[in-house]
Amino acid sequence: MSRIMVNELKKYINEKVVIQGFVHRIRRLKSISFIILRDRTGFVQCVADNNSFDISDLKLESVVEVNGEVKTGENVFNNFEVLIEKINIINSVKCELPIELNKEDLDINLETMLNNRVLSLRHQKINAIFKIQNIIVRSFREFLSKEGFTEIFTPKLVSEGAEGGTEVFKLKYFEKEAYLAQSPQFYKQMMVGAGFERVFEVAHVYRAEEHNTSRHLNEYVSMDFEMGFIEDEKDIMKMEEELLKIILKNVKNEGKSCLDVLKVNIPIIDKPIPTMKFNEAIELLKREYNKNDLEGDLDPEAEKLLGRYVKEKLDSDFLFLTHYPRKKRPMYTMPCGEEETHSFDLLFRGVEITTGGQRIHDYDNLIKNIVYKGLSPENYESYTEVFKYGMPKHGGLAIGLERITAQLLDLENIREATLITRDRTRLTP
Repeated sequence: MSRIMVNELKKYINEKVVIQGFVHRIRRLKSISFIILRDRTGFVQCVADNNSFDISDLKLESVVEVNGEVKTGENVFNNFEVLIEKINIINSVKCELPIELNKEDLDINLETMLNNRVLSLRHQKINAIFKIQNIIVRSFREFLSKEGFTEIFTPKLVSEGAEGGTEVFKLKYFEKEAYLAQSPQFYKQMMVGAGFERVFEVAHVYRAEEHNTSRHLNEYVSMDFEMGFIEDEKDIMKMEEELLKIILKNVKNEGKSCLDVLKVNIPIIDKPIPTMKFNEAIELLKREYNKNDLEGDLDPEAEKLLGRYVKEKLDSDFLFLTHYPRKKRPMYTMPCGEEETHSFDLLFRGVEITTGGQRIHDYDNLIKNIVYKGLSPENYESYTEVFKYGMPKHGGLAIGLERITAQLLDLENIREATLITRDRTRLTP
């Protein structure tokens, strides 16, 4: 017989089945024993007659195959159970488990969780985080594909950092020096100029920032899109708002079982996301919260205060901050006057999850802005040359996958929303 998944067993009442999975829990009574089996779709109670089966050597998390008959029977998992006729241990656990997986919550610290990452991912709540994350990514892809975007796959070995500065990982590339990509930014723009007009990518990016905070990683997944023939950054913001509506809707509907496990409520966007200029936000923080220590950028405390303000005053979990200072934005960002830019960040519950805006599309202006930022145009010729051949007005954004997941699920540390963490100190597992 073929293997049947746990969530399909209700179709097989009074029939014989084969199921496979991990031993989640064992409860031994005088005459019978209950084995809770777990596969990727859920849990099922299996009943063994102690006179027929000796399961004294069966260990938690061992991988087993059970042949049995599905019978109606109320238990905490289902309104059916499997009466065991044969049990085969496919692979037994060889040592004591470093963490207990059969509790409702993992009562361990973050370091222990990450040190035993593959094992911790078996836990129902931890596993649910990444099933939700999968819905986020799939929704991103499906929405943009329907909007006429083409998915692209860009190099992660590059000759220059797209964001400027020193926050790049250097490596030896044969006889040359190369870097790990900070962003697919240059290539997104180049593909707009190549005639695709609308492109997106979901891929890892790398930042050599020497921080070790609860919201930063050195390798993370960036969900990017770029679109041509726009008017200004408002077109990008509008596209993101529609994208977020779909993501939240799909997470709420398709991820209901995972959200129930995590005990999380998903926000909705039923009115336009509030918009505030950067300099207005600075003045608001001074006026409302007496925060006077900001110099051209926001710190985490400022973002949290703004998140609190829009939630209390405007009943919104989101806030678009626009017109960031020119000196704080990358050289490809379209200026707005002498001091500001046609750029934005999106704050979600007081944390920045998106950076985006309009890009410079004119070759001469791009070269001028590269010089303005103190960079050498010669270092960017492979990127800038496409602008000589005609480039539409365009713009785009990047959403940090781990950040939006952490904020959506109310996780304290971004590492909880990271499958395998790479930060200032961690290179294993």
